[in-house]
Amino acid sequence: MWEERAERVRREIAALAASGLGVSELHAAAQAAVQQSVPFEQACWAGVDPGTMAMTSVTNWQEWPVPEEYALRFAESEYTGSEPNTFAQLVLRPRPVARISDAAHRDVVRSVRLNDLLRPQGLEHELRAAFRVDEACWGVGSLFRGQGQDFTDREVEFLGALTATLAAASRIAVRAGHRAQRSAEGPVIVLVGPHGELRAGTSAAASWLAELEDAAPGRFSMVLYGVVAGARAAPSGTARGRMRDAGNNWVVLQASRLITGDDPGQMVVTVEPLTTHDLVSLLLAAYGATARERDVCLEVIAGATTAEMASRLFISPYTVHDHLKSLFEKVGVGSRGELVAKLLA
Repeated sequence: MWEERAERVRREIAALAASGLGVSELHAAAQAAVQQSVPFEQACWAGVDPGTMAMTSVTNWQEWPVPEEYALRFAESEYTGSEPNTFAQLVLRPRPVARISDAAHRDVVRSVRLNDLLRPQGLEHELRAAFRVDEACWGVGSLFRGQGQDFTDREVEFLGALTATLAAASRIAVRAGHRAQRSAEGPVIVLVGPHGELRAGTSAAASWLAELEDAAPGRFSMVLYGVVAGARAAPSGTARGRMRDAGNNWVVLQASRLITGDDPGQMVVTVEPLTTHDLVSLLLAAYGATARERDVCLEVIAGATTAEMASRLFISPYTVHDHLKSLFEKVGVGSRGELVAKLLA
């Protein structure tokens, strides 16, 4: 029975992905499908940057007006703390799904996420998963329940049976709604405190943030807290994450620790459009292209001939054609010109 339910939900999720939904819309619909078999009181799913594990979108099952400090503490605990079952830990496990109740007792007792963030809101039980396919993570999700029954072994297996499908669907959704880049009117730069609180910014940043908050409330804050927490933990003092702006264009946030000034905990965060290289690399990953296929595609975009590609990549012209044929099939095009147009239009 559970296997049949899982297969039915997998087909439903695959159909949702084929309909052209964006990541947030896909996750909202998938949550509703999962809820039919695994009841929960609240859920929080996110698209993630497969290169950095930084969250790029957040979708709650129902409206969840948590205080700003909760979001700050969550990012700190998730990216820099010693929490049980962090998403970075889950994505490395053979089965990327776990209940918090399965963690060691000492870890549960010390968990900031459970004791300081969830329990004050009446949530006692958590089941979370990383959505992984082809060794890359494209999304993560948590389901929550209150004081009643914990998630059963069957329910854990059920969610585990969906993770690869959810990852593949999330990967497809990354390709949805891609548009030509629209630059902000001036540099988007903000100064933040040690925990990601905004302290100052350029005029272009104020306009850009206001537009984004209208279109997707809370999206910037969650990505910001993640990259700030990552920069605090990184030896280099920098971290980056990708997200979509109000116009659905891909941008990159980079946080860097300041080494001068009155407050050494301050960070500067810049927001810039993805470079052509980064944008194409992200989209090709979303199409399931291999590293070598990506190299060939970037050469195509640069205008290289087959002979030039073969020489630069140290492969034969026949191998170049094989990679191009595979790329055309994955991206759904029939020529080099169509490939470039689809990725950069």
